[in-house]
Amino acid sequence: MTGFIGRELAALLVAKGWEVTGSSRTPTTLPGVAWHPWDAADVPDPALLEGVDLIFHLAGKAHALAESRQREAEYDRINYGGTARLLEAAANHAVKRFIYFSSVKAAGDVEGVMDCSVAREADTPYGRSKRKAERLLLAANNGIDAVILRPTMVYGPTTKGNLPRMIRAIRRGWFPPLPDCGNRRSMVHVGDVARAARLVATHPQACGNIYIITDGQEYGIHQMQRWIGEALGRPPATWTIPLPLLQLAARLGDGVECVSGRRMPLSSATLEKLIGDARYDGTPLQQLGFTPQHTLQEAMPDIVRFVINQERSQGAD
Repeated sequence: MTGFIGRELAALLVAKGWEVTGSSRTPTTLPGVAWHPWDAADVPDPALLEGVDLIFHLAGKAHALAESRQREAEYDRINYGGTARLLEAAANHAVKRFIYFSSVKAAGDVEGVMDCSVAREADTPYGRSKRKAERLLLAANNGIDAVILRPTMVYGPTTKGNLPRMIRAIRRGWFPPLPDCGNRRSMVHVGDVARAARLVATHPQACGNIYIITDGQEYGIHQMQRWIGEALGRPPATWTIPLPLLQLAARLGDGVECVSGRRMPLSSATLEKLIGDARYDGTPLQQLGFTPQHTLQEAMPDIVRFVINQERSQGAD
């Protein structure tokens, strides 16, 4: 519970009067949270689950932009194996509900808006490990009610991830103005992810289901650039780089990566992250009673301010 989402969730649960026990590989201190060590590669200590009724399982090996089949075993060992070990321990301690934080990457991409019914196999080792863990939980016959959450791209006050990297690059003048290519991406605020998790933890109709979490909006890269610029107090750019030129530069980056083995700032994979679609349907969760409280446009000034303040505190300004 030491990550971006875990800290937000812990703070929400404590504020609502829940007794919370957190776990991570390294010692940590969170207000109002008891702590026990656990590495997802190991069997949990029985003391971790003493008196526990409900588990929020966020631990795992995170998705990397560049993946290979050589990493499949590691994803499987942590994301699937860690879930299996925790589920077995939970059954031995009469845990009632198990909330698993999966990923929208647990299903393969399709054109248009994706929902939880998409059955296409995941495209990456990370996604396959997440989907395997989902299937384990939903098929288990051990008296534990399982709920699967698939957050879309999560935004909020953090220095990690693609959005903070984009903010830093724009602030330094390293991020060129991109054209309005009409792409649309689903996203969600970290506070809304925590609220969604609390909802499914207590809702009787949530059991045995998969829920995608979005803020109900769709965003394009051109919008994001504009909102970041506004938060930085900068006028909008009067020019953009043509898309064919970006695509050519990305292919050149692919070639350099292939020859050198080094990750380049621009490649086809990174360009797809910027201009590609990633649209998801969060309607089933909203039908359960979830109402997002944030949008990216409203949150952007606070996110930009947080990233800048963190850089200044670390002497990186």
